[in-house]
Amino acid sequence: MRYLPHRYPMLLVDRILELVPEKRCVGLKNVSINEAMFHGHYPGTPIMPGVLIIESMAQTGAIIILSEPTFRDTIPVIGSIDNVKFRSPVVPGDQLISTAEVLWFRRNVGRMKAVATVERREVASLEMTFMVMP
Repeated sequence: MRYLPHRYPMLLVDRILELVPEKRCVGLKNVSINEAMFHGHYPGTPIMPGVLIIESMAQTGAIIILSEPTFRDTIPVIGSIDNVKFRSPVVPGDQLISTAEVLWFRRNVGRMKAVATVERREVASLEMTFMVMP
């Protein structure tokens, strides 16, 4: 919460497990049945929506930028998402681990890749272009 501007219900990183400034971040999201998304997605078979898995990976990547003093009062936004792959559902009780790496960053635009895992099994991956806004 020190770095991300997001708050409940959109804060999708519970803890930072690793941070290499300007390069890499690993974040953890505890997926709980108590979250509002599971009331309708899907009743009786709760599955974390893919868009929220993407958002969790994006927030993990944003911490790489927002942890730098120069960018503390900015807001990173998604510019484009490419090569998204979902390999397995994420369900209540899972610990979603997102690993994001910055590929390049110039001025206020950058590119990152991210992988999400549950119990060391890859559940999603993507590449993303982002912009940093004042």
